[in-house]
Amino acid sequence: MKNVLFICSQNRLRSPTAEQVFSARRDIEVASAGTNHDADTPLTHDLVAWADIIFVMEKTHRMKLQKKFKASLKKARVICLDIPDDFEFMDPELIGLLETRVSRYLG
Repeated sequence: MKNVLFICSQNRLRSPTAEQVFSARRDIEVASAGTNHDADTPLTHDLVAWADIIFVMEKTHRMKLQKKFKASLKKARVICLDIPDDFEFMDPELIGLLETRVSRYLG
């Protein structure tokens, strides 16, 4: 079973949507977090170390991840989805983008 972590800035819209969309899959464990210190679920070293695959929504998230959590990034593959902060929670267009862009990496 693979551990999959979704990251955005505030963990309020994009990454929680991704977590909910992929939580029904039986072949992965999912979690989500935000890079900002005031995120609903702030990113931690434990979460980064737990993950086998990390999906970030934007390149800035990857840069913050690599800068602040480098010591915990030993095993995880980091993939940038290039999804801007233009969507509401569970927006059908966001769900479609996530399903298209994430599924190719999860099989």
